[in-house]
Amino acid sequence: MQFIPNSKIKSKEKIIEFLNQERIGTIATIDKDGYVFVAPMNFVYYNDAVYIHGFPRGEKYENIERNSKCGFEVDKELAFLPSYFFEPQDDASLTDTLYISVVIKGTAQGITDNQEKAEVLNALIKKNQIEGRYQKLTADMATVRGVRLTKIISNSMTGKYKLGKYWKPDEKMRIATRMMERAVNMPRRTLELLNIAGLDKLNEQVTKHLSWNHTTELVRMMGFENKSEYPNISLVLQEDVDW
Repeated sequence: MQFIPNSKIKSKEKIIEFLNQERIGTIATIDKDGYVFVAPMNFVYYNDAVYIHGFPRGEKYENIERNSKCGFEVDKELAFLPSYFFEPQDDASLTDTLYISVVIKGTAQGITDNQEKAEVLNALIKKNQIEGRYQKLTADMATVRGVRLTKIISNSMTGKYKLGKYWKPDEKMRIATRMMERAVNMPRRTLELLNIAGLDKLNEQVTKHLSWNHTTELVRMMGFENKSEYPNISLVLQEDVDW
């Protein structure tokens, strides 16, 4: 992962916070012919390591047994920025995306200790089923003994984000304002870019509410606060965002 200085996540705590929020990551291993094999996986960050689980057999596990070196990547697209948000508005090359991503390089190893497996699987359930309503797994359960658990030990963990930190102040304000304008004028399109299931079932009022709240949070992450209520826009820069 190549960085420009203003895009690097400097705080390990911020990286871990991001990993704890996301549910899907991609593991990369090397197959017997030297090709990269990638697979999306549920994961949990626990005790300073990434854990993935699955069926006892599979190509990724065969690859790990031959070569324990692997990569793991997690990303989140925050917003698509069309070219007309920028100046000149007819330059298609200015199209951009706001995002956060983390890349881990390390080694993978299978976990056979059932107590560790139970603890990690409980952490995974706690992360995803935040409403509770379940009994914790124990080391003596057949489901715990039968699942394959893999631990990725990090040799390096790097993150980067794009929230406009390197943009000039006037450009950053203009783009944040246009994001808010899109939320007001094209609320359904704003949400379509997030691939929200069932969007076509939402009524107009709910769609506008979700679009406004989502975009308000995005511009807050960029360092702005909107001083006005929907549908009015009055952005004020609160602080220089630095992760």
